[in-house]
Amino acid sequence: MDAITLMLDLAQRPLDAAGSLRPQLTHEKLNAHPGGHDNSIAWLLWHIAREIDAQVAQLSGDEPIWTAQGFDARFGLDVDDDEIGFGHSPEQARAVVVTDVALLFEHLEAVVAAQKAYISSLSAADLDDVVDESWDPPVTRGARLVSCTEDALLHLGQALYVAGMTSLGE
Repeated sequence: MDAITLMLDLAQRPLDAAGSLRPQLTHEKLNAHPGGHDNSIAWLLWHIAREIDAQVAQLSGDEPIWTAQGFDARFGLDVDDDEIGFGHSPEQARAVVVTDVALLFEHLEAVVAAQKAYISSLSAADLDDVVDESWDPPVTRGARLVSCTEDALLHLGQALYVAGMTSLGE
């Protein structure tokens, strides 16, 4: 398997993992804060899509899907267009309330499609390009793509765990 095919497979994995959540998601589960934690499943899914979107937009130079396809208006959240949830205060995280499960998944699907289109435009050599010199070692395009997908999969694990709880009380 070549590197680009491998990266495309990896990019698809968060969407596939999220698909197993969809049938379980009621409004109550989507916005619950079990154990008093601030990050609901809605926040986790929104953050996953926003992070991938922001990273891919930065790499590609394209406008983020969040604004380009009008998801910012459709979600109607009180967040800045460049917010992805990183560093959210407890109040900000709890303010991300989403009642439309289909919208969350439509956003994630659009973001993953953009990520895969971007990856498809690359050569294996492009993955070695340094895109961030502020780290030691410097971050390559391939490492950046892997790390944003890794973060998405970690957050999906959290969402799957929360969705599997039988009691979602505060």
